[in-house]
Amino acid sequence: MPLSGALTKARIVEAVVETNGYTQKKAHETIEILLELIKRSLESGEDVLISGFGKFCVKNKKKRRGRNPATGKDLILAPRKVVTFRLSGKLKEKLNSKPETKAKNRRVRG
Repeated sequence: MPLSGALTKARIVEAVVETNGYTQKKAHETIEILLELIKRSLESGEDVLISGFGKFCVKNKKKRRGRNPATGKDLILAPRKVVTFRLSGKLKEKLNSKPETKAKNRRVRG
């Protein structure tokens, strides 16, 4: 099933239904469980490593100076946690491989 546009939870559920023959309810429950496991791990500060896909890491940001872009006023941004994502080598390779282009088949006009 080719996917185009933004990949939403609903589209993931739909793909699981079509691929595995699950009922809509079973596919939705499965995706919800998966996402809940990922959320719990990140909330507790643990990294989430999915082989062949990548790694979600929780990083602590220190307080820092910032600026309100609307008013230009300087302010101090509070310390916070953010989630970063690092691609696996396999996914990076797939994203950066050069697909065959139609340019090879074009004639050069002179």
